[in-house]
Amino acid sequence: MGTKPLAVVISLDVEEEGLFSGSYPREGAGLSNIVELKRLEFLPAEFGLPLTCLCDYPVLTHGPSRDLLAGLIARQGGELGAHLHPWNTPPFPDLPWPEPVSTAVMPTDLFRAKLDSLQAAMRDFAGQPAVSFRMGRWNLFRRAMAELPGAGFRVDSSVAPLRHVPGGPDHFLAPCDPYWVRPGAPEDRGAPSLLEVPTTQVPLVPGSPGLAWALAGRLPAWRDALLGGFMKTLVLGVNPVWMPEATMRLAALAHVRRGGRALTLFWHSSELLPGGSPHFPDRAAVDAFVAKVRRFAGWLRRTFDVSGTTLGELAGPGFSWPACSPESRRNSTRDWG
Repeated sequence: MGTKPLAVVISLDVEEEGLFSGSYPREGAGLSNIVELKRLEFLPAEFGLPLTCLCDYPVLTHGPSRDLLAGLIARQGGELGAHLHPWNTPPFPDLPWPEPVSTAVMPTDLFRAKLDSLQAAMRDFAGQPAVSFRMGRWNLFRRAMAELPGAGFRVDSSVAPLRHVPGGPDHFLAPCDPYWVRPGAPEDRGAPSLLEVPTTQVPLVPGSPGLAWALAGRLPAWRDALLGGFMKTLVLGVNPVWMPEATMRLAALAHVRRGGRALTLFWHSSELLPGGSPHFPDRAAVDAFVAKVRRFAGWLRRTFDVSGTTLGELAGPGFSWPACSPESRRNSTRDWG
């Protein structure tokens, strides 16, 4: 066993199929992928890595999916969190924008109402509201983040550092390790705190994100190309769908060497279903993916002093994380905290 302590989170977006097709139906999307979560029971059983299942509204209101998840949690433990897809979470007022409606423009009272619907479905299923949250499509602007504590969420994992999406929230300069924020108005010092647990993505070269951001500011016509290209060439991460296995190992080593204390992996439940995503067109591709996850879990156990944890547990008394605010990184447009 290694000597470097490391909290490891396996977070899964548990959701309907069809999203990789670019369509956003309100009803009727398939949920046949949920049964495939059984393939991941080796993570808690063999490696002590519990699953954090971030479930969206269709999953939480579908009897067979609820039964499968209840059985999984009963056998292996873990956490049920919430994942918001606003296009299929009520209420559904008429809006002047096409789906998916960005949280940059969605009325905050409507966003809060959708959070409340999601929590009501969670209470109906699990008997209590969710503590942990992730926004669909990573589309969590600061104005929406401010609504999470009031809806009962203690932990968010909607920030992907170093990832740039044109028109999306600015999470580029966010810290790579968990941090506490107060996402309410800056003058509201009594605002409830929220633990942000970003998915683990670190720069290949320390200091390079700030340089890339500064250059993008000087060359606005090239902003999307510069920041998007940075993600493709100079970012290390542990997402097993996005990254090669060697890159995942290098990301973990670099993160810990630079003082990181938590590693947060994520992928989608539909990526376990053959044909459910362009990355995995058949059973052989899914089998290879699961084998990759198994090898990486074993390598983590051999390399670090691993503590398997859920998102919600990171906000507990066993951990201490720094307070952070975008004001500490003045070049940021402040969507990450």
